Amino acid sequence: MSSLRRIGRRGAERLRMLSRRQATAFSLLGALGLTAVGAALTRHQGTALAVLAVLITGLLAGLLALVRRVGGIQRANLAAQRDLRTTVEQMQRRLVAAVEKERLAGGDRQAELTDTLARNHRLLERSGDLLLRAQSREIEAMLQLFQGFTPRAPMPSSGDFALNPTDLLELLHLIHLHQPRLVVELGSGTSSVWIAYALEKTGGRLISLDHDAGYAAKTRALLAAHGLAGVAEVRDAPLTPITIAGTKYQWYDVAQLADLRGIDLLLVDGPPEATGPAARFPAMHALEQRLSSLATIVIDDANRQGEQAALASWTQTFAGLSREHELLGRHAVLSYRRSGQPAPVPS
Repeated sequence: MSSLRRIGRRGAERLRMLSRRQATAFSLLGALGLTAVGAALTRHQGTALAVLAVLITGLLAGLLALVRRVGGIQRANLAAQRDLRTTVEQMQRRLVAAVEKERLAGGDRQAELTDTLARNHRLLERSGDLLLRAQSREIEAMLQLFQGFTPRAPMPSSGDFALNPTDLLELLHLIHLHQPRLVVELGSGTSSVWIAYALEKTGGRLISLDHDAGYAAKTRALLAAHGLAGVAEVRDAPLTPITIAGTKYQWYDVAQLADLRGIDLLLVDGPPEATGPAARFPAMHALEQRLSSLATIVIDDANRQGEQAALASWTQTFAGLSREHELLGRHAVLSYRRSGQPAPVPS
């Protein structure tokens, strides 16, 4: 009994799942079946056969419709499978193409990275070699500097904002060669001590100008510690406006130059580049009339654009000014021979 009940419940559940059209068709077939059974029981054989024929025809029609529907579903499934297969194949082709593209791009990037690393390695080796050579030159220059002098106090550091040992070495060589009586230095510091030691031997004197009062005081203290205050003087010369050919510049106060005549050697190592554009350009315009008839001009940091422009302008403006061949360092050396027509003194 329990089995029959389960079967009945399953049948009832399936009947509830039928659509309205399916339920109508099953009801009609059931009615025809009951009619055929009733006609047979009442001995109406003809009616029973007719109803049975209709029932069979209906079953065949339903079966045919079912077959057609199943066929349509199969065809739809096959079409869906073909579409899915086509989509999958397209996706596979795209994926393979993308992977191949990335592989090629990765290979190119790897080759580019390898070239970059190799180039950087070569540059690093070259830079290291150049740095080692530069350090060797500076060490050799420093040794030569100390061979010529015995400092009476610790020497200040060279390099950075101060002159490099190679620049100092050639500067002292020029002092030894030309024996200047008066050296004017624009910008005081380490070089002031070395120049003063050299002038102490030759009997010359040094006048240094500095726009920074604190830095000037430190240089005075250094000179005093080395016993060179009688050879070198550091003057405070704050930056003030100076007009050259209608253009204003910030340069040392020219009042601090009033007593200077016959400058044999001029070292242009200031003002610093940070004080303004063309910071060192006014030097020759302000001091040309105060140079001796034969003088030497040394300008530091001659590799910079501003100093290069100043050098080009000076050699075109001042007759008798020409650039000499430098031996060492990053400075430029010019020789000056006074001409018959001096340049105008700037205001």
